[in-house]
Amino acid sequence: MVKKRNGSRSRLFVALSVMIAAVTIVSACGNKGNSADSDDPISIALSPWPGWFFWYLVEEKGFFEKHGVNVKLEWFPVYSDSLQALATGKVDANSQTLSDTLPAASKGIKLKAVLVNDNSDGGDAIVSKPDIASVKDLKGKTVATELGTVDHLLLLTALEQNGLSESDVNYVNMTVNDAGPAFIAGNTDASVLWEPFQTKAVKEGKGKVLFSSKETPGLIPDLLVFRESVVKDRPDDVQKIVDAWFDALAYFKDHEAESIEIMAKKAETTPEDFKLGLESIKLFSAADNVNAFEVREELTSLAFTGKKTAEFLKKLDMISDIPDVEALLEPKFVQKAAGG
Repeated sequence: MVKKRNGSRSRLFVALSVMIAAVTIVSACGNKGNSADSDDPISIALSPWPGWFFWYLVEEKGFFEKHGVNVKLEWFPVYSDSLQALATGKVDANSQTLSDTLPAASKGIKLKAVLVNDNSDGGDAIVSKPDIASVKDLKGKTVATELGTVDHLLLLTALEQNGLSESDVNYVNMTVNDAGPAFIAGNTDASVLWEPFQTKAVKEGKGKVLFSSKETPGLIPDLLVFRESVVKDRPDDVQKIVDAWFDALAYFKDHEAESIEIMAKKAETTPEDFKLGLESIKLFSAADNVNAFEVREELTSLAFTGKKTAEFLKKLDMISDIPDVEALLEPKFVQKAAGG
């Protein structure tokens, strides 16, 4: 299976909030000095997540060069390190979730999301014992996931859609590294997990997927997020990067086996397992991106999902202020890529 973000796709909100508060001053005076006419490479950070390995396909097939943009990919095995690198200005852009963009924004760090790489499309799920027939049957049951993570949000969303709240279940705060084994050992009735822990729990714990991110399209988006100063000073390069990304998606569509082999090698896994990981996400076309950047009252809108996620984090005291989510979003690059 494709290697995932170390520790968790769990975003470590409390630690990150402390980190962000500590580095805000540093970032204000230590940002990378990019200017409109700079020849310096634009640095893009990425971590182990199936959709983000496509940046290596962009690089390998020469699409950055095709568009005349100088890019340096920065690999971060530990996902939270990439968040810190963007917050402190050590990189120009990062591959990160919408939910992980909110704590930095709430601290006044100026960021712009310019591209949706993918959405979780079944890669995050409530895995339950076979005799639990529906989400409503979780009432009174022991359910584990990590506090403040997007999978915690997925659980609350599933409960709300079925007329329940967290108080209706016996909630246990566990990291995914513990929640998966706890389910397999029979210590929980259900656990909220992501791949590869999800598949392992189903197979080894004789469980089933009760509810997944397939049923909440748009709730867990993965993005390309830039420092606002880079977007302002080097918009042409940002556009070229976005265009190169969509070239790679087109290449993948026509040369899937070769593309998977390239990315699997970077992920240090087999093509078969990498392909399995890709099946848990939905890659976003240019048209999908334009749709996601539109402001609507539904989860498929980044603005709406961002506000809902920010409210969730504030309720848990993981951010002190709800940022202006719409100000985080810059749709002009995907609009141009889509011919708009």
